[in-house]
Amino acid sequence: MSITIHQSISIYMIKIGAITNSSVLQIGSTGSIQAQSDIYNTGGYTEPAEEAVPLGQQPPPMIPLSQSAQ
Repeated sequence: MSITIHQSISIYMIKIGAITNSSVLQIGSTGSIQAQSDIYNTGGYTEPAEEAVPLGQQPPPMIPLSQSAQ
């Protein structure tokens, strides 16, 4: 089935509160949206990252304290 849609869209102002990684902003019509996920090594890493520590098992953060002048 072939459908032809002629449309004219005028947007004078648009405010978008938030868009996340998997959001789709569509203005107008489309026949289909194909899911696409691309992964890029933008940091140039060559080794896997270290294993994450599960929440609740993390040691408290170490905060260096400066010595006060006396």
